[in-house]
This record gives sequence, structure tokens and C-alpha cells, in this order.
Amino acid sequence: MYFLLTLLVVGHCLADYFHPNSTGLRLQHGFETLLIQPYGYDGFRVRAWPFRPPTGQEISFIYDPPLEGFENGTAHGMSYDQTSTGETPLTLRNGNLLLRTTGWGGNEGGYRLSFSRLNADGSETLLTNEYAPLKSLNPRTYTWPGPGAEFRAEFSFSATPDEQIYGTGTQQDHRINKKGSVIDLVNFNTYIPTPVFMSNKGYAFVWNMPAEGRMEFGALRTKFVAESTTLVDYVIVAADDDSANNNTSSVSKYDTLQRRLSALTGRAPTPPAFSLGYIQSKLRYENQSEVEQLARSFAAHDIPVSLIVIDYQSWAHQGDWALDPRLWPNVSQMAAVVRNATGAELMASLWPSVADNSLNYATLQAQGFLSATRSGPGTTDSWNGSYIRNYDATNPLARHFLWSTLHRNYYTQGIKNFWIDQADGGALGEAYENNGQSTYIQSIPYALPDVLYAAGTQRGVGKLYPWAHQQAIDEGYRNATATSARDPCPHISLSRSGYIGSQRFCSIIWSGDTTSVWDTLAAQIASGLSAAATGWGWWTVDAGGFQADPTVAWSGDIDTPEFRELYMRWFAWATFLPFMRTHGSRACSVRSAYTCANEPWSYGAENTPIITGYIRLRYQLARYLTTVFERFSTEGRSIMRPLYMDFEHTDKKVSGLVAANTNFTTQSYMFGPRLLVSPVTKPNVSEWEVYLPHTGERGKWTYWWSNETFAGGEVVTVKAPREHIPLFFWGSREDILSGEVF
Repeated sequence: MYFLLTLLVVGHCLADYFHPNSTGLRLQHGFETLLIQPYGYDGFRVRAWPFRPPTGQEISFIYDPPLEGFENGTAHGMSYDQTSTGETPLTLRNGNLLLRTTGWGGNEGGYRLSFSRLNADGSETLLTNEYAPLKSLNPRTYTWPGPGAEFRAEFSFSATPDEQIYGTGTQQDHRINKKGSVIDLVNFNTYIPTPVFMSNKGYAFVWNMPAEGRMEFGALRTKFVAESTTLVDYVIVAADDDSANNNTSSVSKYDTLQRRLSALTGRAPTPPAFSLGYIQSKLRYENQSEVEQLARSFAAHDIPVSLIVIDYQSWAHQGDWALDPRLWPNVSQMAAVVRNATGAELMASLWPSVADNSLNYATLQAQGFLSATRSGPGTTDSWNGSYIRNYDATNPLARHFLWSTLHRNYYTQGIKNFWIDQADGGALGEAYENNGQSTYIQSIPYALPDVLYAAGTQRGVGKLYPWAHQQAIDEGYRNATATSARDPCPHISLSRSGYIGSQRFCSIIWSGDTTSVWDTLAAQIASGLSAAATGWGWWTVDAGGFQADPTVAWSGDIDTPEFRELYMRWFAWATFLPFMRTHGSRACSVRSAYTCANEPWSYGAENTPIITGYIRLRYQLARYLTTVFERFSTEGRSIMRPLYMDFEHTDKKVSGLVAANTNFTTQSYMFGPRLLVSPVTKPNVSEWEVYLPHTGERGKWTYWWSNETFAGGEVVTVKAPREHIPLFFWGSREDILSGEVF
């Protein structure tokens, strides 16, 4: 049934769709082989290798067959029905996407690739082609830096200076248009580069490989580098030209591209209802009595809460994957107290690292479940006075061991949601000296450890690690609840990292350990919009920032008016994220319990009603949230929506504002189909300028707090006291609250 329903795909109907004219082309060019296959709707998959053919065991993050397309449930595998040595040009067509093989000068032979869209009027639009100026280096190059069969690959594609690039994972760069960026494919805290992007030309691209490397988006060339691999694998998909569309409908080319991408990389299940409410966390709740009292305090303040989080160092030893029984003597009782007082669930933190004094170290070491290094003693990092090694998430048996331990020590005791922190892979994901041995050494000028996993090396498969770590928890959830991957999520995890298709797991990605200053707040908005364009609808932040900026005296201090103002603005914005969450390491004049407070009533009597009001508004939007998450699940339609997604054609100014990465587009966005959010990102303001796009035939904008209306297509200034985040809507407020918005 699901497959039949997906045939009614956006942009084509069954009657007029052009079926692929080939099952695939095998192109032999000297020592190099290319396998080109139609893939899903309007897409092609290209695999390339020198000398040795792939084994079929290579790591891939895309479905074969995709969730949508004319495959009838049959995998493509390595199939093809045409062969060529490049002696003549060839053309393959899949839907509206044409792939041509051309020669050096454009007509001689056929060993360079180009991708064009076939438009409704019969004309063609070149989307991209392999970058091959006259007498230049080959757009596909291979080098062998070591003695083995793995090689380094560089693939280049043509670009134009006016092209805009959206996605690429998350970086702290204030940009949603990545044109001009050079992005290293190495994960670390707050930085999750992922080679998935959309172009304003109407195509999307997936560099389907786990290798570390680099992305470069130059004026005339887009370049991808894999540091170590045995196979190059990428996919290009296209969307119909929608330039004649005034966006009076709810579907843009970007919605189509997100649908195509999610058909390749995975659709998100719907989240459990509780997760759409308010999530309470701080660094950190340290024992059972503190968490139980916290729940009673929420009940006494009559403030709703849906999830309470127990953060790191709640264990006796690194890698025990259990709460310390000296501090948490009766976990099931604690879970019951919290649930009875508030209705909330619990979440507990785990790290992938294992110290040699852990209960699990000997077993993990004996079974080969710990990652090692290619030289030296095998330790991958240090923490809190101990050298540690990470468990090997790329090993299915190690993933099973992890989940079995979590299931025994947490799940059966009533804690069924997990925070998979430090999940970046390689080391603990931070370029800092973590062992506490020196006050002078803060940053170590070395590359990540040259880690060895069951699946390969850090250079060759390092980007797999966070994805596999998320997979470990998701597999555990599904086994524990006898549900399948497309069923609604029974529980959730929270991860500091991810990769291609992470949205298929019941896992939220958050922006990492950010600093508590205004500039960082502004950077998170653009980061979230890039996450959305990458396909990660499940995204959130530490409201208020995670840690103090040591150069700013008030940063992170809950007793200072400066930080209270920042926190209020950050918290208000968190109301309009896919998941509403607060967290952080706070400073204060008087410590409550063990660490400084971060609860709604911790920021002064004058601010508590405002914070509570936003929490209550979040619950009032429950039906709206449910609707947009359902649409994300079925179609891949983005929840956080950069303005270009909906207004590129109804308002010609939007494209220029996006190209310039102006604040009007990097710090404003649609939250679902009806709400426009523009968070305040500067101190000491009572008014805020917002660019309201022209909506075409969809009507005027209404300011949420005053019901004042605006035509759109202009910059407006609205009153923005601390209790009012700039929030606009179109249509009916009643429809929004009821969820009737599509």
C-alpha cells in the first residue's frame, strides 16, 4: 500500500512520467569504470572506481531501491543494459533529468558527464556537468597515498557565480547560502558537515560516502574530496522548473527536492507526542532526590514539562552505561515519581567512551568491540584523569552490546530515552585537552586520532560513526517495542552529530556546546536552516547556550540582567523549533543543590511568567506541530523553512537577500507553512525589523501579538518587548491552533 501511495508523487503523475530509457550504463574509460543508473524519480546514481571493481559491501546511506520511483521494489544493484568505452556520446533520460556523456571539446567521444533538466516546453536547462575546461585536469582524479587499494578521489562539477547552495549539514558560520565556502568533512563539537545540498538551479546532490574529505563551493567549480575510499558514489536528482509558479500552491521546487532526497536517504517516522512538549535539562542533575524534587517543583509551579534529562557523569565509571547506584538507588521509583507528578518521561545521557576501570571494559576489549588506533597504544582520547577508548559503533555486535547494557540498566527501570552525547567519532569530538592535567594547554595542534574501526579507518569511514551510533539506539528501540523503522517512534534519542539520512532514526540532532553570547544565538538560526535543507527536520539547540564565553563577564550567569535578557530571547526562539529544549552549564551567586539552576523559575520573578507563557504556547501549538511533523514524515517537507523555500518566486527580493546572506534571511524563517519567526538577536531592543515576503495570493501577514496586518514585500518594524518574539502568520489563527494548515 505504501508503495502504491508514493506513486502519486509531487511534480509528476503516473500517466505523464517518462520511464527511464535504460537500466544503466557501464562506461569503461582506460583503467576507470563508471556505472550510471537511473535512480528514483528524476535522478541518476553514479559510481566510479579505478582498477578494482567494488565488492558490493561498500557503505551506503541511500536506499536501493529508493522509496519512490518506478522500481517495483527491485534493487538496482550493479545492473546495466548498455556499455560504452566513450567512443560516442550517449544520452540517458529518467523523468525530467537528462544525463549525457560528452567528450573533451563537447562532442568528441563520451567520457565526461553532464546533467540537464528537460522543461515542459521541450527546452533544456543545464544543471551541472563535470568541470572540464579545455586542456584542464580531469574532473575525476585518483591518487594512491598509501600501499593499499584505497585511494584518494577528487571530483569536480561546474558551477556559476550566481548559483546558491543550501544544506551541507551544520556549521557555525551565519550562512544559509554556502556559495564560497570550503567545508571539511570532519565532525567535531558544534560542526556536523554533511555532503547533501540543494541548488537554486533546481537540483540536489548526495555524496554517498563515509570518508572524511572536503567540499568546496567555488565561483565556477564545486569540488568533492574523499581522503580514502575504494568507490566513489553520488546521486543527482532534479525538480521541475517552478519559475512560472507564483507559489499560490504549497509546493515549491525545494519541497520536490526534499521529497526526492528523503526517498533516497530516508523518511523520518513521526515522533512520540510527549517529545513535542517542553524538555528540561541542565548541567547537571546529580542524584535521584534532586530529580524527584524537580518534578514536584514543576507541579507546584503548575508549569507543564514533557521530558526531564539526566546529563553526563551520572555513572560511576566512564563506559558503565548505568547510573551510579550510590546516587541513584531506585531508578524505577524515580521514574514513577516524575511521571506521577508531571506526566513527564526521563532521558539519560551516555557517552561512547570507555575507561579501563569500567565494568564493561574487559568484555568490550576481549570481544573486539572497542575502536583502536593504527599505531600507538590504542587509546583515542582522555577524560577526567583517564585515558579512554570509544566503543566501535561500526561493529553490529558492539551496537548490540551497547543496547543490551542500556536496556538492562535504564530501559527496564523506566528510563527509555537516551542522549547519545560526544557522538562525533574519532575522539570525543573536541580539539581541547580534556584530561585536566594542565591549566596552560587548552588546544592540541594534532589531527584526530587515526582510529581503526571494524568498518575501516577514520579517514575512510569516519563519517559513518555518528550515524551508526544513532542506529544502535534506534535498532534497540525497534527491537524492544516490536516496531518497524517506518512506525511512529516509541521513544527518542538526542545526538550531537549525524550524517546522511540521520532523519530516518528516532533521533534529534542538536547544535552542540555553544557559548552563551548574542552572536552565537544568531549563528544557531542559520545553522538550523542549513540542517533543514540537509533533510534533518529533527533539530534543536541548548536554549541559552551551553557554556559561558570566558571573555564576557556576564555570560552564563543566571543572576546577571545581561544573561537573563539573552536567555529570554533564546528561550522564546526555542518555542518555534522542532523540539523545545533548555540546557546549559550556568554560573550563579548561590548554588542550589550541586550546580547552578536552569529551571523556568530561575531567572527572576519578573521573567518566570514570560517563560511559562512560552511553554504554554508550545502546548497550544500541539496540533500544528503534529501536522507539520506528519507531513515531514510522509513527504520530507521541511519543518524549519528558509524563506527561499516558499517565496523565491512570489518575491524577487528574497533570492537577492539570500545570496547576500543578509540577516533578514539568515535569521528569519517559516516554522511550518503558516508561521514566520524572526528571533531577536541583539540586546537592549524594544523594536525589531523584519522582512515580510510578498505572499502572492495567500493574503496578508498578521502580527501574532497585536493582530496588526501587513501586505508583505517590505521591511516592517514591530514592537518586540522581552515577552514578544517577532512572530507573524498568514491565514487563520484558528486554523493554526487546530492544525488545519495544508
